[in-house]
Amino acid sequence: MPSPVSLDHGDLQTALGGWLSHYVARTPGCRAGSDSTWVMSRMDVPQPDLALRILPEHGGQSKRKGKYGAGAPELIVEVTMSSHGRDLRAKVSLYERTGVQEYVSVLVSEKRIVWRWLSEGKYRTLPPTGGVFRSRCFPGLWLDPAPLWRSDAAALEAAIDRGVLLPAHAEFVARLNRRTRKSDLIR
Repeated sequence: MPSPVSLDHGDLQTALGGWLSHYVARTPGCRAGSDSTWVMSRMDVPQPDLALRILPEHGGQSKRKGKYGAGAPELIVEVTMSSHGRDLRAKVSLYERTGVQEYVSVLVSEKRIVWRWLSEGKYRTLPPTGGVFRSRCFPGLWLDPAPLWRSDAAALEAAIDRGVLLPAHAEFVARLNRRTRKSDLIR
């Protein structure tokens, strides 16, 4: 039997999965996944709660190794309740070392989010802007914590809807599409 997972953990993971899916629906060339195994090195094979990646043919840094993800997805989200030691120490170190561009810890008991982004090989904490976290890797991926804590999926999606209206998101999508056209020419 696997380790027990609380309803709070499951509810938050589901809400965050919907949040990532909403972004993916507006951002061709990206994929989100839940509870998938990632082969990050010979010895490190984590199974993060959620991951968001840019597909390799669109310029992403990860790939497939058989049935599994290989390398590092650009963003990982961990819902943390009883696994603080693993999620806030061991995984921070692993994800930093393997090049996960952004690592989001959702600390359930504290109702707090820690969003880290990789800068010069080290994680830096990304503070919210106007109360909203804004991804540095995925333009338009905005997370408003207040609706997350009150289980308001529509408001979570509304934050993304505001973010994807900005020119930075349109430029990102155009860049992802250019990568596909270039890879099509190489084949």
